[in-house]
Amino acid sequence: MSARFAKACAGICALVTLFLLTTQSAVPQVPSGRDVVAFTTYASAEPAARSVPFQLAVSMAIRPGFHINAREKSADYLIATDLKVADLPAGFTAGEVVYPKGTLHTFTFSKDKPLNVYEGTALLRLPLTASAAAPLGPQHLTLKVRYQACSNEVCLPPVTVPVDAAVTIAAAGAKPAHANIFAPN
Repeated sequence: MSARFAKACAGICALVTLFLLTTQSAVPQVPSGRDVVAFTTYASAEPAARSVPFQLAVSMAIRPGFHINAREKSADYLIATDLKVADLPAGFTAGEVVYPKGTLHTFTFSKDKPLNVYEGTALLRLPLTASAAAPLGPQHLTLKVRYQACSNEVCLPPVTVPVDAAVTIAAAGAKPAHANIFAPN
């Protein structure tokens, strides 16, 4: 009896394990807000020269099927996208962040009012200047981007993500870089 019982339990355990494995893979996993947006940074000059203004662009690649709220909110309850400088090297000054215009979209949860959102790729621009006293060579800036990602079914909790940006500073001789990103409008 105990051998039969052990075989029966082993068979039931195998079926339960198989059931759990198949149902877990069938349930869609909700990503973290951090996993919905990938960040890449670009400097408009490489190297950038002391006392010559340049820009830093933060490219936000948003996962298909998701959007994030634009900087210009279309409703008070929305969390706007926000870029802040967390750590600026000595001798640097930053201007006001330039945000792209969003696109108005209607979602199943907002049929009455279109929402101003970013989808696909959004490019945030930060004007910078390295003073005549700024250190030469590679410099790192720590930025923080706060946003809330949503799909048509769910809004994820807002997140603040640190973004590292690098730029090389030279005494003179700034060289334009990434013309495809910093092309004049």
